[in-house]
Amino acid sequence: MKKFFLGLDQGTTGTTAILFDENWNLTARGYQEINQIYPRDGWVEHDAINIWNSTKAAIREAMATVGAQPGDIACIGIDHEGESVVMWDKLSGEPIYNTIVWQDRRTARYTDKLTAEYGDLIRERTGLMVDSYFSAPKLHWLMENVPQAKSLLAQGRLLAGTMDTWLIWKMTHGKLHVTDASTASRTMMLNLRSGDWDQDVLDIMGVDRSILPAICDSAMLFGYTDPIDFCGINAPISGVLVDQQAALFGQTCITPGTVKTTYGTGCFMLMNTGDTPVYSPNGILTTVAWQLKGKRSFALDGGIYISGAATQWLRDGLKIIKSASETEEMALRAGGNGGLYFVPSFTGLAAPYWDSYARGMMIGITAGTTQEHVVRATLESTAYQVSDVLKVMEQDSSVPISVMRCDGGATANNFLMQFQADILGIPLNVPEITDTTALGAAYMAAIGVGIFSSPAELAGHWKLARSFEPKMSADQRESLLTDWHRAVERAQKWILN
Repeated sequence: MKKFFLGLDQGTTGTTAILFDENWNLTARGYQEINQIYPRDGWVEHDAINIWNSTKAAIREAMATVGAQPGDIACIGIDHEGESVVMWDKLSGEPIYNTIVWQDRRTARYTDKLTAEYGDLIRERTGLMVDSYFSAPKLHWLMENVPQAKSLLAQGRLLAGTMDTWLIWKMTHGKLHVTDASTASRTMMLNLRSGDWDQDVLDIMGVDRSILPAICDSAMLFGYTDPIDFCGINAPISGVLVDQQAALFGQTCITPGTVKTTYGTGCFMLMNTGDTPVYSPNGILTTVAWQLKGKRSFALDGGIYISGAATQWLRDGLKIIKSASETEEMALRAGGNGGLYFVPSFTGLAAPYWDSYARGMMIGITAGTTQEHVVRATLESTAYQVSDVLKVMEQDSSVPISVMRCDGGATANNFLMQFQADILGIPLNVPEITDTTALGAAYMAAIGVGIFSSPAELAGHWKLARSFEPKMSADQRESLLTDWHRAVERAQKWILN
């Protein structure tokens, strides 16, 4: 009987379920889009029940592809979009409000006040800049703005969590209310040194400890899925990671100084810093990479809010493309950027700027600007943002980055990958399996049930598919980056006083 490792990647725009066979070949994939909800400018929400249903549908699709039966699932690893949060009634199992997504900026004014009063304390305790990106301000907003929250808290019925916590609770029929240390480190409430929720920060945020999940290792036997609720599957949940740490693990960046960048809805660069948290004075975040047997490994994290989401906007908003696959040819057809720069700060700028009020700007438009130039400027914007993060990460870690491992859907775009190598001036390596978030979650699950004894055993599984070498001259690179930084400066000053 065949056995499969299930990697479940709950993302911002959809949920992916991937089955890996016993030789770690990708054998089946299921995918379901999730609905995006935009109630107001800068607000981004999901329906938590829609996420749960999309998860089950994606798993059924993957299993049907290879005829897998419920008993064929050896173990389950979960990764998820990170900072998005939901609150629910533990008796009814119903959410009391939509999931507030990591991109949501409704708490920007509140976090400005927090920064002024407690920014240094929160940064020192949690490793994070105070920003509406993270979970804690969202939980504060829910407590203050959803009347049901306080009444349920008083009755001992209120639960909260990120998407891993929500899914595991649903998968186990409400038996488990847990998260892992990598996820907890993205909430802005975890004390990096103690590995527990920081009571001072909880008090500042007005978040009651009783509603939060237990913090666990990233690999362990959490519990078993309930077959009635979960596609007939009764299998161990044994790996949990936040998505970017899952990609770091899936890329087997398990030694200090190794770096990966994931190109998805947003774009995220992580550097493994080993058992020492490295603090950045320049806006790069300090985070937990994973926790095994109570021991935490750390990483530096540079996040970009809008990458693939900008391409999605070209399709759904401007309607100048029908699919992302068209963008490579259109960018090449443009022949150059035509002096056009696009700063896709739809919901502010993340690392290294941390400006919640910046807004999208396209500058350099002339009568000669074409749709192809717009597409090219959109792709180039990702490469420029990644360059900004890499330069600061090198500076803060004092480790020169000589090669970068890349994954995510946009790695299929050869124009983007080549332009990225040119702008960075270093090679990019793309692995055979680019679904590294689901792979990393499945790897972690395999450790959790004892199939692997340590991360070191995984190194030999990484296989190179393509490499991109830089070809651009240093002068051209610097000229493009100078103009990009001028465009960013203008996007940050878009409000006319």
